[in-house]
Formats: sequence, structure tokens, C-alpha cells
Amino acid sequence: MNTADRAPPALPPLYQWAAPPGWRCIDFISDLHLSAALPRTVNAWAAHLLNTPADAVLMLGDLFEVWVGDDQRERPYERSCIDVMAEAASRRTIGFMHGNRDFLLGQTMLNACGLLALPDPTMLDAWGQRVLLTHGDALCIDDVEYQRFRATARTPAWQRAFLALPLAERLRQAGAARAASQQRKDTAGFDPDLWADVDPAAAVAWMHATGCTELIHGHTHRPGSETLTPGHARHVLSDWDLDHGEGRAEVLRLTRDGLKRVAPATAR
Repeated sequence: MNTADRAPPALPPLYQWAAPPGWRCIDFISDLHLSAALPRTVNAWAAHLLNTPADAVLMLGDLFEVWVGDDQRERPYERSCIDVMAEAASRRTIGFMHGNRDFLLGQTMLNACGLLALPDPTMLDAWGQRVLLTHGDALCIDDVEYQRFRATARTPAWQRAFLALPLAERLRQAGAARAASQQRKDTAGFDPDLWADVDPAAAVAWMHATGCTELIHGHTHRPGSETLTPGHARHVLSDWDLDHGEGRAEVLRLTRDGLKRVAPATAR
């Protein structure tokens, strides 16, 4: 492997956001991969957004299984998701950060849902606690093939060319890419534990640069918390899937007392 291919990523321009002092708690979720094929997962997500006691729910990427442009919002399933988010946003702050599946979600969709845009990374200041938020994919530097694609796909030129294609063709290409990826995993006897993880040194470098001792991210589908170096901890968000097997869905909640993991809220 060329050492240049896995060079630690430079910290992008940092967005800082302060929570109002009167708030009680903030929820973090990610990697829901919502689609019409996952009705139980979608219903659990909707119930949480509408019924959580939190003052804000911050969705840190991969909300949708795929998002190929904001004209996708006109389809019936996506319209139903917009309705949920718009209603939730009338009750509390709903934030959105791009992931690797929905990085083409744009301002038109944000406006339609009433979402707060959270650039990646964002430094959250809440009750004196400084927490660094990121989807996590930029820090998975061992996934060299993906990092090359990411560097290309995040350029304005690539996005203009892709978004100029008809919606049906964009959806076809996205579906073909996902099918090819799954086939490679199946052929190789893919083990989820072998997914590229966030590089600890790169993560700590970002934390040092931002003065944060806590990092929250998704992407890796390995929920849990660990100390990276003394005084620097990361908290990995749970992916959601209630439509297969035993299912799982978890919320990470920040209060004045710190972080804790809780079950999603249910409909009242």
C-alpha cells in the first residue's frame, strides 16, 4: 500500500455549534439506511423523532440507503419521510450530517424537511462539554478504494455531471454499485468485523486540533465506546435494522451528566 494513500486526513473547516443553555438533552443517531424495504425500521425512526424527550435529534449520516439528488424527494416513499421530519422539526431541532450514502442530499431537501445542516465535522458545545461530531467515513483511511472514490465524488464537477443524469439512471447506477459491493463481500466470505475502522491516530489528531475529548461517529456499524488515548474517547453510534433477525436500534443521548445509550422512544 502506498503510504500516501492512507495519509491521515487534514481536518476540514470546522463548524462550531452551541446548544442553548436551557436544553435538557440531545440525541444522536446514524446509519438507519432508510428505504421502503425496511418498514419496521422506518416506523421506529419516525416514532423516535416525534416522541423523544430530547430538545434535538442529530442524525449523523446514512439516514437513507441511497440518495441520488433532491429530485428523489418527489417519490411517494421519500415524501412520507419528509412529512415525518417536517413534523418533528416543528417540535424540536432536527440536524442532519451527510454520510457516504446520502452525501448528495442538498439544500432543497433540507429546506423541505426543516433540517439543520451539520457540516462534517461539527464541534458541539453543550453545557460546557465540547464534543466532536463526524459521520466517520473520512477517518477510515485503511479503506483506500473508498477514499479514492470519496475524493472524486465530493468534487463539484463530479456532482454536477452525475446530477445532470436522469433520476432513473442515477438510481440504476447507485443500485448497481450497491449490488456489486454486496457481491464482492459475499464472494469473499465477508466478515463485518473486518470492515475498515476509524484510524485511532487520525481521530485523536482531529480531537487535539479541536480541543475535544469526546468523539461521536457512525459509519462503522460497531456500536460502543472506548478510550483511544488517555483523555480521549470515541463513541460509535448504532446502525438501525429492525426488519431482519433480532434487530437493533439505539440512541446515544447527551445530558449535563454526560453520555448514555438508550432505546428509541415509542409512539405515545
